This record gives sequence, structure tokens and C-alpha cells, in this order.
Amino acid sequence: MKDCRKEKRADGLKMKCVKGYTFPDFLDAISSRYGKRTCYRVFRKGDEYDMTYMQLRWFSNAVSSYLVSIGIRKGDRIAILGESCPTWMVMYLGIVSIGAIAVPILPDFPANDCASIIKESGAVGVAVNAKHHAKVKDTGCGFVFRLDDLVHIPDGNEDFASAPGYAMRTFRIDRKALDERKPEENDIASIIFTSGTTGASKGVVLSHMNILRTADLATDVYVSLKPGMKVLSILPMSHVYEFTIGQVLTLMVGLEITFLGKQPAVSVLMPALSEVRPHVMLTVPLLIEKVYKAAVLPVIRDNRKIARLLKNPILSPFVYMTIGKRIKKTFGHRLVFFGIGGAPLDSDVERFLHKAHFPYALGYGLTETSPLVAGCGSAHRRQHPGFVGEIVTDDKVILLDKNEDGVGEIAVKGPNVMQGYYERPDLNSEAFTPDGYFRTGDLGFIDKRNRLSIRGRVKTMILGPGGENIYPESIESMINNQDYVQESLVVPEDGGLVALIKLDIDTMAEKMSLSIKEAKEEGQRYVKKIRNDINSQLSAFSKLSDAQLQDEPFDRTPTQKIKRFLYPKKKEGKDGQGEKDDR
Repeated sequence: MKDCRKEKRADGLKMKCVKGYTFPDFLDAISSRYGKRTCYRVFRKGDEYDMTYMQLRWFSNAVSSYLVSIGIRKGDRIAILGESCPTWMVMYLGIVSIGAIAVPILPDFPANDCASIIKESGAVGVAVNAKHHAKVKDTGCGFVFRLDDLVHIPDGNEDFASAPGYAMRTFRIDRKALDERKPEENDIASIIFTSGTTGASKGVVLSHMNILRTADLATDVYVSLKPGMKVLSILPMSHVYEFTIGQVLTLMVGLEITFLGKQPAVSVLMPALSEVRPHVMLTVPLLIEKVYKAAVLPVIRDNRKIARLLKNPILSPFVYMTIGKRIKKTFGHRLVFFGIGGAPLDSDVERFLHKAHFPYALGYGLTETSPLVAGCGSAHRRQHPGFVGEIVTDDKVILLDKNEDGVGEIAVKGPNVMQGYYERPDLNSEAFTPDGYFRTGDLGFIDKRNRLSIRGRVKTMILGPGGENIYPESIESMINNQDYVQESLVVPEDGGLVALIKLDIDTMAEKMSLSIKEAKEEGQRYVKKIRNDINSQLSAFSKLSDAQLQDEPFDRTPTQKIKRFLYPKKKEGKDGQGEKDDR
């Protein structure tokens, strides 16, 4: 790492782990530095699935050479659809290292969304797991690559999983062709179609510079990592949070990444934590919030002895730290960095993690910012409940249209900010200020130490009857901390505010010795009680006019944020026809 550490460029940026911000530079750096170290494993899949840093470069270069040989040109788009695995990264690097553009698609997307993304991006090919082939087989892509084993499948093969084809990763590497096709730093690497909380997908255009600079800058800011440390990867690589921070950054510092290989259900995750014993994990808030509500909150709330000790200001820190050690043991007892991002973390959960000295680290950002804008380290002294952390060194962040409390829309300028939305000049004109700042749509507050606190979304902010600003997320946080509440959503309706509340009916039935039917009836009464309790703590202009029991789980984005634009659901009009809610 010494050969490029802190190397200063003409543009003023100081590089840490690479000599240039292109993916070929990235591959050269990590393969020469960590060559024989293992970079990838798949949980319980055997040594044949292991991959070293040198193999990662070799396989990627072979894929690049094959793509050149079949006529893939600079700027051509190739979609990637599949769960996180070593071949996903090999395919991505093979595409972008010759100036072509990768279009990652989240594996949870339904077939119509996948087809739409392929069409909108103008993809000339798609790399897809056999599991997801049915989603894309009728899209008319010129080239189809089987992601499972990196084989190019020719036309006319019905049985995609076992169809013969051309093995790309054993193709002869054409070094001259690769050198001639090496991309520039500002060339496009990815077009990522988001599925947001406020409506239709948009193609976010990210350059090599956007992604690699974000990762390089963060390699030694938030935690000290050493080559060989273990990472357990449970999030989709097609999301920029996992890709930039969980993959590119960790590879830059020589870590060993194990993919879960399956959905992170408890039955799979617990054995993996015990066997891998990771030093590093990235997750979304929902996972740690479930751990807190299932394993921590009942102990704090129901165990009288512990509840009494927690009231003692001298003893309570030791009690919290003891609980924290038990949770850390559940995660393998070696955690030094537990990254939480993608959605807001419940304030009560964060306060507990801080008191328990759990090595959590928050980050804030968007796909459009590659993604990091602000973050905190995992050390206890770096955590400040209520703030996601300090703004990253490269970024200029301003708050637009600040109110009397200093809260305004977060706007960002820096090398991590996207080039724009793909072929959407209309959206770009709205997304950027005249002086080049990207408008995030998030509301925030910046303190004197340059720490950022997120206060909600511009589009979800509700105007009160007297023009007051109401932040539904704050009310939802209060509701979510009530007994039996799993999640909630506060929405405007008929001039008032309605809380949609999802209860843990099974636990309620068990605790109250009720049948499920009786518990649902009790739940209807209980949400009204919650409304009254919450209203007693709210200002007059932000009181809830109604609370309703939400029977089904809320629809979510791939990063587990509720799709607010779907609620309230369509209501029946007088003529029996559904009325469209345009909010």
C-alpha cells in the first residue's frame, strides 16, 4: 500500500489504495498487494468456490477479453441479474474494465421491472443466474451470459441451467486489447435503476471515479482494518451501499469476504455467524431492530432485576455493556465494524447500541452519491446518537431553504456525486441547483462539528394547519417504541394525520392468552390507545386524527424502506370505482 498511499493528484485529491480511479487500476492494486490471499468464499460451499485476489484479476481479464472478442464496445450496456456471489464481481469487473457499462438489477425485482430496466438502459446483453433467467428470457437481449459459471449461452437453448456454451473465464487474455480499451476515470461504470420510496425507478449514472474515490477515501476513516479480516456479506451487490462499501472498500484493504449464498433467514444466518465469526458486516436497520425487539427489549422491560439495576446510574453502564457483549457474542465475538445504512435507524435502538458499546457505525447517502455523504466510526467515542456522523472530507454540503431551527434540504457537491439520471434531462434539471449541488430530497441539520442529523424527507414533510412543518418519521419513531408495535406509517388523509400501525399479533395473543382472532380485535382497540398516548406528547398541530391496524406488512424497497407513495391505499368511491391518491 505504501507505493500509492497519500499520493496527491493535480486535482488536489489524495489517493490511498490505488494509483488511479479506474477499475483496471483497482484490480492491479489489489492483485499485486494481496495476490495469493483469499478474497471470496461462499458459506459451506467448499474450497472449489474460493477465489484469491490474483484469480479475481485473472478471471476478470479473461471475461474482458472474451467480451472484446464478440464485439462488445465502449459504452455498450450489459445488465447483471443475480444474488451476490464471486462470479457477480468477476462479471462486473470484466464489463467495466473495457469501458462497457454494467447495469446491476436487484434480484428481488419482478420480471416486468427487469424487462423495463433492460429496455430503458438499451442493454445489448444480460448476465443472469439460472434461477432468474425466466425474468429476462423474452427481453430480446443480443447476448446472454450464465452468471453461475460465467458461460456465454448461444441462442436457442431452452434449458438455460445446463445449456452448453463458451466458458469466458478460461478465455485467453489479450493484454494488448485490454490496454487499448482501458477506461478513463470519468467514464461511466454503472447505471443503477433505483426503486425508491416515492415512485418510479430512475437510472443513476455513476463513473469509475464516483465509486472508487468514495471507497478509497473511506478505507481508514471509520475503522482500522487489516488484511485477512473476515467479512460476512448478506446484502445484494447490485445495491451501491453493499457494492461500494461492502465490496470495493473491503477488497482495497485485503479482507476475506464470505457470501451467505442464501437469503439471510435466521436458520442460515446464525450458523454463518458462528462459523465465519466476521470482523465486518453491513446491514440495513431492520435486522438489528429485530434483534433488539426480540432479544433485548423483553429483557430490559420484563426482567424486574435488570430493570431495577438500569435505574441505578452507577450500575446501569455495566449492565448495558454486559448485554452488548452477549449480542456481540451472537455475531461471532470478533466484530469491529457493524455498518448500518440504507434507511434510518430507530432512535431507541441506536441509544441502546451506544450504551452497550456495540461497534455499530452509521452512514448516510444515496445511490446518487455512490453512496456515502456522512458517517461515523465504530468506536464508542465516534458515535453520537441523533447524528449519522461527520460529512466526508471531499464533499461540500449545504442546507437549502433552512427553517428557524436550522433544518433544510441536504444538497451535496463532490467527486462522489453522480453524473446525472440516464437520459432524463427533465429530472436532472430538478435534481441539481444552478451552481451544481445535488438535491438529496432529505432534510437535515448540521452542527458546529460538521456532524449531520437526518430529520426526514422533503416529500414526506407535511404542512400543518398553520403552515407548521410536521415530520412523520419523528411520530413513527414514538409509535414504534410502544409494546407490540412492529412498524408504523404516518400519512396525511382528509386534512388530518392517520397512523397505520402493524402489530405483532402472535406475541400479543401469547402474552394475553388470547386466540389470534381475539388478539386482532384487541389490536383494534390497542391502536386507538396508542393514538391517545402519542397525542398526549405531540403539539396540537401534529396530533393524530386516527390510528388504524395494518394487517399486511408494508411494501418495501430492496433496502427495506417503506414505499410511502403506496399509502394510503386506493379507497372506494361512491360509484364503487377506486379513487387515485396522488400524494
